[in-house]
Amino acid sequence: QVQPVESGGGLVQAGGSLRLSCTASGRTVENTATVGWFRQAPGKEREFVATIMWNDGRTYYADSVKGRFTISRDNTRNTVFLQMTDLTPDDSAVYYCATDRGLGPFSIYDARHYTYWGQGTQVTVSS
Repeated sequence: QVQPVESGGGLVQAGGSLRLSCTASGRTVENTATVGWFRQAPGKEREFVATIMWNDGRTYYADSVKGRFTISRDNTRNTVFLQMTDLTPDDSAVYYCATDRGLGPFSIYDARHYTYWGQGTQVTVSS
């Protein structure tokens, strides 16, 4: 299996928290430089949420989630986490994990940079 696998989505009230997990297979990890989270709400474009550099752990966030979301990794388990706090209904979306194959022509904030995508996990925040 090459595709990353997400888990941890669900229904939560506004102000609540959720932690998403993304597990990549050994083959996926071999040439991975970055692991990113994106989200897509109905009728909207897929948007960047956060990404982490696999080797050194540097992190990058969308302005809309800075201070509320934290991306982290566990290299021993080939897993990346997205801890989401202070959730609002605007955070409701399908969240996707994506991995790349190293450097490429597109920015790490651009979905086109990533090669392997998970199936997505639904996050719904009620008001």
